[in-house]
Amino acid sequence: MGPMRSETTTYRTGGTDRVLDITADCAAFVREQADGLLHVFVPHATAGVAIIETGAGSDEDLLSALRDLLPADDRWRHQHGSPGHGRSHVLPALVPPYASVPVIGGRLQLGTWQSLCLVDLNVDNHTRQVRLSFLGG
Repeated sequence: MGPMRSETTTYRTGGTDRVLDITADCAAFVREQADGLLHVFVPHATAGVAIIETGAGSDEDLLSALRDLLPADDRWRHQHGSPGHGRSHVLPALVPPYASVPVIGGRLQLGTWQSLCLVDLNVDNHTRQVRLSFLGG
């Protein structure tokens, strides 16, 4: 088992619901590695990581589904911040704050249309950190 390599990258997600494709950064992080596992973790209570197709409308479909499931209104008990902020605290139960992807020969083993994405509904926090950790095998 090889040593673990880890780094944190900061992303600006802005003040709107967002699905941000971070696949290129993940691929660059593992490019010089051999075989192992990439673990992607968002150390926030209001964001998640999804493996989805992007660019063909699926990212907007995901946001639409999350808006239907988690409306930005006053129904939430957790009510500090902007209206509907409580929904952001429920998001990680539906879109977990982590994902793991096998790496073979320095390449992510994602399917043809799969991308690693940061999912953020918290319009009050415009900056997110993502920890990438590679465990060699």
